[in-house]
Amino acid sequence: MATQLKNLSDFSHTTVPDGSAYKIAIAVAEWNADVTGSLYKGALETLLKHGVIAENILSVAVPGSFELTGAAEILLKKHAELDAVICLGCVIQGDTKHFDFICDAVANGVTQVGIKYSKPVIFGVLTTNDLQQALDRSGGIHGNKGDEAAITAIKMAHLLATV
Repeated sequence: MATQLKNLSDFSHTTVPDGSAYKIAIAVAEWNADVTGSLYKGALETLLKHGVIAENILSVAVPGSFELTGAAEILLKKHAELDAVICLGCVIQGDTKHFDFICDAVANGVTQVGIKYSKPVIFGVLTTNDLQQALDRSGGIHGNKGDEAAITAIKMAHLLATV
């Protein structure tokens, strides 16, 4: 496995733009709350660390990962001033195909909302085989996908503002 011994949230190899000019929303799923709470904490702390002003961060909770697409749509429709939306969730493989349907719908939905509004909508959804993999990627040995989503949001908002 390529990530076995790697912290995926190491950004020492890249430059992160100053985020002070950006307004960013975070939509976080309540399902698997221990994991998504850690993702949210990582995203929020990373946005603040890179200059996004606290008053320019809008946070909303939704029941599960499936609802992230709808939340992104609502946020961008009601808050045209947003520069990016971060979608945070966690879907853990179970015994049925439910996992496949949810993951596919959310990934495609996030992409479509971003295209529709010409704004970055960031896929910060863990899709893991088990709870331990989710914990490892939400502040554990492989870093925090919330941090990664926040960095991506800042970089994409910067791209949108400068091209």
